Amino acid sequence: MLRSEVRQAQQRAAAMFAEAGITLAPEEEAGIEVAGFGLGQLETQGLELVTYVNTDRYCAKELVLFPRQTCPEHIHPPINGEPGKMETFRCRWGKVFLYVEGEPSKNISAIVPLGSSPYYTVFHEVELNPGEQYTIAPGTRHWFQGGNEGAIVSEFSSTSRDEYDIFTDPAIQRMPVITEDEA
Repeated sequence: MLRSEVRQAQQRAAAMFAEAGITLAPEEEAGIEVAGFGLGQLETQGLELVTYVNTDRYCAKELVLFPRQTCPEHIHPPINGEPGKMETFRCRWGKVFLYVEGEPSKNISAIVPLGSSPYYTVFHEVELNPGEQYTIAPGTRHWFQGGNEGAIVSEFSSTSRDEYDIFTDPAIQRMPVITEDEA
């Protein structure tokens, strides 16, 4: 991902925070992480996030999803004998469609990204609107997508070790690789 693409996504995410009335400190705004997952499809498969705190005991983040942007299917595996991450998603703004293991919903609201259907396998839909939340148990396969206006989701969890997440799509790179723009 080019640095200019990262800056553009950071600015767009910051504008969404402002629209939602969520104030970020200047260093938080400048440090918005842009996860493109190495797919070159940030608009459809990506995520923007701010990590407030991540210690060996707990973690708090804000997740931004642009309209219909999807965080691909993954699990948080056990690490060093500890269970995988337990996380609670609380919708703060917009709408988010969360998919977890369980009885598949008859008609899902999300749009599976074009060409990626083999990598989306769980379809039990949980729709979250502002003020609604859902807790994902450790080791649960899940994915999520912003609604038509996008979404902002607060995540409260046990320690986050994103670099160990296991994605259904083997082509995904969780940690961003940023390259400089050509002069």
